[in-house]
Amino acid sequence: MTLTTSPPVFDARASLRFPADLRLTAEQFELVCAENREAVLELDADGRLIAMTPTGSETGSRNGELFFQLKLFASRAGGWKAFDSSTGFRLPDGSVFSPDASLIRLDRWQALSPNERRGFAPLCPDLVVELASPGDETPRGLTALRSKMTAYQINGARLGWLLIPQEQAVEVFPAFGIPQRLELLEVLEATPEFPGLQLQLAEIWAG
Repeated sequence: MTLTTSPPVFDARASLRFPADLRLTAEQFELVCAENREAVLELDADGRLIAMTPTGSETGSRNGELFFQLKLFASRAGGWKAFDSSTGFRLPDGSVFSPDASLIRLDRWQALSPNERRGFAPLCPDLVVELASPGDETPRGLTALRSKMTAYQINGARLGWLLIPQEQAVEVFPAFGIPQRLELLEVLEATPEFPGLQLQLAEIWAG
């Protein structure tokens, strides 16, 4: 599909609407995002736009705590780079997703060109974390998040965590194999590929 050349206008008061058959390449998606910076968008592997909504304040606080803990780990351990929820990654299957928090090995990040770093980095993070908001914590919402976690898994993530605050549960998606559900943990420890990485869950659940 060819995008029109007329400058798009985004009205923050109105909802974005997309034709059901609209399909974009990752390059076209990046242009759309550049012209609609107020919008929160992702791109599915088949080129469909996914419109996201801003999180509530409690979820935003949890996101902040989550990123803080990963950033602190990356700073102390060395060899890692942490990213927050505003960061989009272009996965090998052509989708562009923005995990709520993520880690990439520093050598993988440094191997990217300056242009690749400025845009949607063309790789899947080593660790991806998604944090369910109250609107996600329904069977339908969790199904969508689990599908997203599986996509990260297929695209090369070494570890994925789906945090579900209302249930105080974590679903762990390994690089290979079946996800595992953990409940009522105080400390979540990563797999050996991330030595020393822990999440203090009580501080995240507190919101």
